[in-house]
Amino acid sequence: MVRLNQLSGAVLGLASLASAALPEQWRSRSIYQVMTDRFAVSDGSTTTNCDLFKYCGGTFQGIIKKLDYIQGMGFTAVLISPITKNIDGNTVYGEAYHGYWPNDLYSINQHFGSADDLKALSKALHDRGMYLMVDVVINDMAIPTPYAVTASNASSLDFGSLKPFNDIKYYHPYCNITNWVDAPIYQNCWFGVEIVALPDLYTEHEEVVNMIGTWIKNMVSTYGIDGLRIDATKHMDDQYLAKFTANAGVFTMGEVYNEEVPIVCHYEGLVSGLLNFPIYYGMLQGFTNGNMKYLENSRKNVAQGCHNVTNMGAFAENHDLPRIASLVPDEQLAANIIAYQIVGDGIPQMYQGQEQHATGNYSPYNRAALWTTGYHTDAPLYKLTGTLNNLRNHAISIDNRYVTSLSSQLYIDQSTIALRKGPDGVQIVSVLSNQGNNMKDYTLVIPGAFTEGQQAIEVTTCQKITATAGGNITVSMSKGEPRVFFPVFNMNNSGLCGYPKTAATNTTSPKKSSAEHVQSNMLSVALAGVLGLSLWLL
Repeated sequence: MVRLNQLSGAVLGLASLASAALPEQWRSRSIYQVMTDRFAVSDGSTTTNCDLFKYCGGTFQGIIKKLDYIQGMGFTAVLISPITKNIDGNTVYGEAYHGYWPNDLYSINQHFGSADDLKALSKALHDRGMYLMVDVVINDMAIPTPYAVTASNASSLDFGSLKPFNDIKYYHPYCNITNWVDAPIYQNCWFGVEIVALPDLYTEHEEVVNMIGTWIKNMVSTYGIDGLRIDATKHMDDQYLAKFTANAGVFTMGEVYNEEVPIVCHYEGLVSGLLNFPIYYGMLQGFTNGNMKYLENSRKNVAQGCHNVTNMGAFAENHDLPRIASLVPDEQLAANIIAYQIVGDGIPQMYQGQEQHATGNYSPYNRAALWTTGYHTDAPLYKLTGTLNNLRNHAISIDNRYVTSLSSQLYIDQSTIALRKGPDGVQIVSVLSNQGNNMKDYTLVIPGAFTEGQQAIEVTTCQKITATAGGNITVSMSKGEPRVFFPVFNMNNSGLCGYPKTAATNTTSPKKSSAEHVQSNMLSVALAGVLGLSLWLL
């Protein structure tokens, strides 16, 4: 990924018009992922029934009414599910409540509200200093079909019902994905061929690229969008993805559903950032299968195999994956996973309900309406999430090098890992366990955590300790709980452990280190915005 170390003052001024497009603006964020239909209804009701295969009534206005709930956990950005109009009616798979069956890119899904409602959500977020990220489907369109699609009948599908790609010429010739590790097959063939056909866009075609480019520029500027999640990133060709990111003019987070580091990080430079699937699989091994060294190997492999881990999304749940609580019900294991997500490397991303220890092995059961679980702000995982997000936000506000530094391992055995992240003075030291709630109490000596004689505070219990020779700290481990430490002398203005906030913390424009660079492909977008792409300004 090419970067510029020095830019003229005039060019920097232009680039600032699209500041939300820059990865450096997103590294300091933490993202709360919402499935719009399943997060909150407009009137705030918690008694609305929800058939998990159909629309349940969640809306943009519902999200607005629950922003206090989200911001109370320290999140500084919200990711919402796809907003475009989807196919109508019920199918054997259910209705298109999720947003991944688009049939009209230029219309808003009216089940979620109006265009004005979406603009209101964008404004409400920006008024709070938060960012809006929107999930987008740019690999295929959707057509209900009464028959299984084959090469002989694919042309009979109702392509005319689709907007703007209303002709078969805009799609790859029909083929079914039969090999999920063969790129020419999984990039050119169709995801769906029964009940709901998902014709695969001919993304090598210049006309398709230009039409998508026009659409995304319009959507970003119309609704004040700060970032995009790109669904099914690995199913599209490289040039198409690079042009899409350039046309979007904002940060793009790619979904490459694979554990292999070379496959995932091949897409660096084509998109702004990537969901960290290798670390996701590592966390499963480390915390749910009792193999902490597997997790550490995953961390090292990503750090060595990817150019910029700090642009990657750190997640443990999403709408496609089993809930942690369904894999292991022990809430302390879930707490350790949350701690690894938030104070580890990359951009933390939490899926709605993870903070309530929601269950669900697979879709649609991992997509239950949050109002059926409840918005419990006294839930242990809700409070832990808020504490750790606010600690991270505080560290960044003091020294932005926190987000560009990578974690280092201080200690590891098969059941425990201790990591340090951040430069001296804002380092966060986490000691995490996979032993769960039945663990017996014990003490553990962690070397090199702080400087000798320095006081640190464990932010979940607010207990202070002092580092001894070698910077060692002695940590009391109990009931499988995560331990997270920070230097006492920098706790002022944190809002944690009795240290009040004396001034508003600016996480949008924190103190920057002199080594930070500006991503050059985003500069061209900012210049284009000045020339007439009408980029939305904060």
